[in-house]
Amino acid sequence: MRIGIVTLGCSKNSVDSEVLASNLLQSGFEVKHEYDKSDVVIINTCGFIADAKEQSIDTILTYGFLRKKRKIKKLIVVGCLSERYMKDLEIEIPEVDAWFGVLQWDEVVKYLNKSFSQYELINRELSTPEHYAFLKISEGCDRICSFCAIPMIRGKHISREMDSLIDEAKLLAEKGVKELIIIAQDITTYGIDIYKKQMLAPLLESLVKIDGIEWIRLHYAYPSTFPDDVLELMAKEEKICKYIDIPFQHINEDILHKMKRGHKRDSIEDFVERTRKLIPNIAIRSTFIVGFPGETDDDFRELLDFIKSAKLDRVGAFTYSEEEGTAAAQLENSVSNEEKIERLEEFMAVQQEISLEKNQSFVGQKLKVIIDDFEDGVYIARTEFDSPEVDNIVLVSSEKPLNIGEFYTVSITSADYFELEAEVV
Repeated sequence: MRIGIVTLGCSKNSVDSEVLASNLLQSGFEVKHEYDKSDVVIINTCGFIADAKEQSIDTILTYGFLRKKRKIKKLIVVGCLSERYMKDLEIEIPEVDAWFGVLQWDEVVKYLNKSFSQYELINRELSTPEHYAFLKISEGCDRICSFCAIPMIRGKHISREMDSLIDEAKLLAEKGVKELIIIAQDITTYGIDIYKKQMLAPLLESLVKIDGIEWIRLHYAYPSTFPDDVLELMAKEEKICKYIDIPFQHINEDILHKMKRGHKRDSIEDFVERTRKLIPNIAIRSTFIVGFPGETDDDFRELLDFIKSAKLDRVGAFTYSEEEGTAAAQLENSVSNEEKIERLEEFMAVQQEISLEKNQSFVGQKLKVIIDDFEDGVYIARTEFDSPEVDNIVLVSSEKPLNIGEFYTVSITSADYFELEAEVV
């Protein structure tokens, strides 16, 4: 039986789908991370914000039509959207054969093969190119951010045992993975629940010793509790990319208070200053929410001023999405959709110019890159300052063939808003 897994949402969902795919393969099924005329389609959904939920529903309806026309034999829906709205969805979309929530991957396999009883988190059938992979170090979140539904969907923060993570990383290295991207809802709290203290630095110290792993990248940290020992390790350890993804969400203190972020503007500014002082060439990536309930024009202007002065290297922004059941959904003074979009466009226009300025500073420099792909006669690469799919790319020209997944030194010849052009040295 051929099974196609369609994954929506974040990289954490991608890891879940990879674990599921591995278990299905062990159970004797043919599995691909795409539809490809499969007998069974499994949709791993996202339920984080309105746009993601809409995409998930549209995808389910698309494959539901194929199920109704008997183009596929079974349609299974799993993941965050299913976890949160299963009862309603079962009624509204009867074409779906089975619904499962998050972390029920062994139950999915048992549904398809009742004799299967094994569930191994370290076994994964990668959906990414073979030279990089995500390493999810914990589940859930204990933060109480007023806009976020993740704790309601995925539950309390649960760290994975360090030995299990190291074993998984070694297996990934044996498969040819050269870049590990460390992910969790909040990597800064890793270890507190099982080791009673922050253990991200000790984990990284073990991971850098694994042969074959050349880059380790950190995603989704929290500003006020980011451990100093991790920064100190990043400063001296070449394998750890000079890159950190740390969502700030806003800078105005009234908005931060309404968001229940648990920190103020000065802790954000202190983190940026402290990090750049210790690691001068680090790329700081962050995300922000515009149009949060009660955000005035002055609040937004304060955020813009911060962006202009801080000159963060990589920035994303989203319009506020009201999620039922969250504390923010009870707030008054909502911002109109029109105003949200106008603020988002202005915000990204400011960041675009900062990105251009940052990129132009690389012209004439020699940088180490990893080759991700080859398209239209040009190699698509990244520096250590860029994560796959969300950050900048380097377009590399070379008279000699280059190998996908290998590292090269290139000379940067020109720069645009989100791209660099380079030649192999």
